[in-house]
Amino acid sequence: MDKAVETMIANLEKNTGKPLAEWVAIVQSSGLSKHGEIIKFLKTEHGFTHGFANLVAHEAKGSAAANLAETVDLVAEQYKGKENLRPIYDKLMKEVEKFGKDVEIAPKKAYVSLRRSKQFAILQPSTKTRLDIGLNLKEVEPQGKLEAAGSWNSMCSHRIRATDLKDIDAEVVKWLKTAYENG
Repeated sequence: MDKAVETMIANLEKNTGKPLAEWVAIVQSSGLSKHGEIIKFLKTEHGFTHGFANLVAHEAKGSAAANLAETVDLVAEQYKGKENLRPIYDKLMKEVEKFGKDVEIAPKKAYVSLRRSKQFAILQPSTKTRLDIGLNLKEVEPQGKLEAAGSWNSMCSHRIRATDLKDIDAEVVKWLKTAYENG
């Protein structure tokens, strides 16, 4: 199983007091069958974040995110043809690991979501030559490497563009940690 999914499953039990299997049973006894309905139920009735609700919904429907991660390394897939950007991603993840054990790492098809109580950042290899770091930093003015996200991604207020390993400097780590601390 992918390490990120393992972490997410462990954090689900740590955060809710119930293991994944128990949440699946709760969903199955609810009578809900549509993915969106299950997510809404878990978020409104049980206070789930979207990432945890999505995990449980997939598991309950038999389209388990955990099973998908076992057969497809989503991060490896993101960097196919963009292998030159992978060291940038790896360096960022080493920095994020230092923030705390409460970081939820959720790989998606096109990017990796970083969450705490809510999503605070995404790491996305946007082109063959650029990795974008999307950050949620409400009420922060763009400055230095930090630019307004604009229409690039509606989930983020800001972005930092990285094209080389040397782009990941103290300023970038500071903005990433600020987003984490606000998340």
